[in-house]
Amino acid sequence: MIRLDGHDRITGALRGGVIALGNFDGFHAGHQAVVGRAVHHAKDDGRAAIVATFDPHPVRLFKPDAPPFRLTTLDQRQELFGAAGADAMLVLPFDAALAGTSAEDFITGLLLDRYGAAGVVTGSDFVFGKGRRGDVVTLADHARRLGFFTEMVAPVDDAAEVVSSSRIRTALQAGDCATAARLLTRPFTVRGTVQHGAKTGRQLGFPTANIDMGQYLRPRYGIYAVTGRLPDGRVLKGAANLGIRPSFDPPKELLEPHFFDFAEDLYGQEIDIAFHAFIRPEAKFTDMDALIAQIAADCDAAKALLTAI
Repeated sequence: MIRLDGHDRITGALRGGVIALGNFDGFHAGHQAVVGRAVHHAKDDGRAAIVATFDPHPVRLFKPDAPPFRLTTLDQRQELFGAAGADAMLVLPFDAALAGTSAEDFITGLLLDRYGAAGVVTGSDFVFGKGRRGDVVTLADHARRLGFFTEMVAPVDDAAEVVSSSRIRTALQAGDCATAARLLTRPFTVRGTVQHGAKTGRQLGFPTANIDMGQYLRPRYGIYAVTGRLPDGRVLKGAANLGIRPSFDPPKELLEPHFFDFAEDLYGQEIDIAFHAFIRPEAKFTDMDALIAQIAADCDAAKALLTAI
């Protein structure tokens, strides 16, 4: 799948495409509905389907000290968009210049002139332009006058509530993996590079793959039943600790999955960790024998929870 830089003019076969426009962090069921309509229009008209996403997220510009909240990395979004049928991902770099662009200039200067959009598909709550003054009505008005088409996709409901990234974040912060997975249509997944650690897990008999959480939202600290996907495509079952490791000094936040019946070297490899179920909160142990016994019990619990996978 092609990745396009929002600073550049779109040319060639991708020009004249149908653009799905939004943040799309998490690419949940509601986002999928928007992109699905753009792909449908593109196929019907023999055009390219392009998904435009903002990176960094606008919150980072306006609230630079906000705690990490991302549900997906840019690479993850690119893979998800491709799997949904898009031909390209257009990355709009959200900086002061873009934030200061008026709604009209965003439409005429960027969507039409720079990107050559034949059509634009958004969610019903999408806003854009300086001061967030542009919305779906603005888009529709310009579409009538300037000759492109636009479609507003209604929210997707789940149990009488709208599917949203905020609902997913709230669920994860409560340790509710099932709700998050239902809204995302897949488990929440962290992608990271395995780093060297203190080898504490190995000394306890439960070696772990240490991963920094980066800009991902922090789910509730504790122990989870997880699966890991390796670069070669293999999927491993395991139990993971997410937190600051209160039994050890100094405290250090890490995601530490232990994979069952696995002893290969993963250092330096990028792997995916999918959160399937919360087992228990993080706890401090002063007795190492008690800690080892608890880890063994956690692994047994994770194996039981993962039997259907």
